Amino acid sequence: MSTPSIIHIPVVKVNANQSAREEDSIAIEEPLEIKLEYGPADRKEVRNISVTMRTPGHDAELATGFLFTEGIIKNADEVKSAKHSFIACAENKENTILVTLEHNAVPNLQNTERNFYTTSSCGVCGKGSISAIRTVSSYAAGPDDGNMIHSVVLNQLPNILRRHQRVFDDTGGLHASALFTPFGELLLLREDVGRHNALDKLIGAAMMYNWLPLQQTVLLLSGRASFELVQKAAMAGISIIAAVGAPSSLAVELANEFNITLIGFLRDERFNIYTGAHRVMIPADEAVFTAPSI
Repeated sequence: MSTPSIIHIPVVKVNANQSAREEDSIAIEEPLEIKLEYGPADRKEVRNISVTMRTPGHDAELATGFLFTEGIIKNADEVKSAKHSFIACAENKENTILVTLEHNAVPNLQNTERNFYTTSSCGVCGKGSISAIRTVSSYAAGPDDGNMIHSVVLNQLPNILRRHQRVFDDTGGLHASALFTPFGELLLLREDVGRHNALDKLIGAAMMYNWLPLQQTVLLLSGRASFELVQKAAMAGISIIAAVGAPSSLAVELANEFNITLIGFLRDERFNIYTGAHRVMIPADEAVFTAPSI
């Protein structure tokens, strides 16, 4: 079965002081659960190895490559097959793949525990992943906080971020997460080679300053907005997220579910509003937007 890699959703496109409702194409992001079957024919064992976020397509290659790079298998000769495994799920997605090893192949499972974070089979459908956040977050999905930002201020944030990325100036290769007030004042900036690490550092610092929940702040991401990054922001109570790059489909879905304003492609006085457009003030309109339905 062919799986699409993009979807089309309505957005608010902002260019300087002009805005319009248009359609935008975004990459699909969904979880993939990787299961491993191994052992002699009469004593087969199945182990849940990992759940990773990905764009659907080439899942067998992804699973096999993951098992190799994690040191679980030694080479392709150990793999007998890699096939999607159907699970009972309302969304009917092909988000579980079973890699079966040859009967004489012995996987190295010493470090697999650190890769596995799913709690139920429905967690690999997307909806289950989003629902699970409600059970662990103290700040997500609260009432509307009245947090708003003017488009003029929003357009200035990438330049402010760039001026303060000291390590990026030296290396040219780091991701950054920055926390601003709605008036454009830089509160915190953290960098890391991993975009998830940069945001973890930022939220960790905010925790140490006893700032949580971060409801009256704006988060700026130097790259794209993935599900995990929106999830981390939701956990911290952040209600406005702006990214220099594109969001994924599951990031948009999660932001919409948690009443988070999600902005993408923020550069050159242009940006797209994917969810929560009511928090962005645009001079030419003066009216308060309602979030596009997705």
